[in-house]
Amino acid sequence: MFKRTLAAAALFLLLAACGDSAAKLYETALFEEKQRNTEHASKLYREILSRYPEAPEARLARERLEALEGK
Repeated sequence: MFKRTLAAAALFLLLAACGDSAAKLYETALFEEKQRNTEHASKLYREILSRYPEAPEARLARERLEALEGK
C-alpha cells in the first residue's frame, strides 16, 4: 500500500512539473492501468476526451475506456 501511495505521489509531482498535456495524461493513464488502478485510469481518459477532444490521444483514450468498460 505504501509503495502505491508513493508512486501516486511521484506521478502527481511529475505531472505538476510537466503540465498535463494530452500525451502526459495518456501516459499516466496507461501507467495507472498497469498498476491495476483502473478507476483512476478511466478518470484520466475521460479528462483527455473532455479537455483535448481533437488530440490524437483522444481516440486512444476512447479505445482504452471502451476496453475497460467492456464495450
